[in-house]
Amino acid sequence: MDWRSVKFDWNRARAFLVTAEEGSLSAAARALGMAQPTLGRQVSALEAELGLALFERAAHGLVLTPSGLELLDHVRAMGEAAGRMSLAAGGRSQEIEGTICISASELYAAHLLPPIVAQLRQQAPGIEVEIVASNAAADLRRREADIALRNFRPEQPDLVARRLRDDHAWLYATPEYLERIGNPTRPEHLSRAEFVGFDTGPALLRALNALGLDLSPANITVTCASQMVQWYLVRAGTGIGMFPETLGATDPGVCRIPVDLPPLDVPLWLTAHRELNTSRRVRLVFDLIANALTRS
Repeated sequence: MDWRSVKFDWNRARAFLVTAEEGSLSAAARALGMAQPTLGRQVSALEAELGLALFERAAHGLVLTPSGLELLDHVRAMGEAAGRMSLAAGGRSQEIEGTICISASELYAAHLLPPIVAQLRQQAPGIEVEIVASNAAADLRRREADIALRNFRPEQPDLVARRLRDDHAWLYATPEYLERIGNPTRPEHLSRAEFVGFDTGPALLRALNALGLDLSPANITVTCASQMVQWYLVRAGTGIGMFPETLGATDPGVCRIPVDLPPLDVPLWLTAHRELNTSRRVRLVFDLIANALTRS
């Protein structure tokens, strides 16, 4: 269908565009400051005018149909043109406003995001930031977050992701703890060491032994699901822990284990929902995080 030959009301087109960007009628109504039934009528009127279904209802919102996806590019171009007209008339930059929800592990939320959020607040003060600091992966398809920092590549086709870099994780402990176990210098010396882990399962042991160690479950003496608690346990001299270099190298109270072992390479992925990534607000934050963490 040649969309350029279709003439329709801009208010209806804008209602469609914001609904597509926000993913639901309720969120779009809040973004536009109008009642949800009014917005729904505008979208329905546009569908009736075009004779096409633009959205399908999903369990957690609206999903664009193929016709809706095709129309979105044309309406977005109209929106950008309208924005340029508004700028010319008003003589000021268009503000980007709204809430952005970022999900990250506790360590990344505490040590990587704060300077990025500070920069974002200066660059786009209209954006309010919510950070979900959790070691559980937020479900972006259910709108538990808009953007997520993860250590794995998403498999769902409706998510977009960018691999930013690989973090290097090393073994860290306090100098006092290393002295207490005889200042190990060889991998076999660590067979008598105590380790702080996230659980008593085999995953951590497999990862450590793959680096060249020979550990058993008896070496994992303290466990906690919280990465931050693990870190403070290591800082208190409880044992040895595996942490990213971006954290371990910044704390003078701990040191990297002086044993010749390779690092554990941990990929850092930035992920967003495909539909949310069409939002200027989400795109701005996505690019800001990507640029900051790719350079660092």
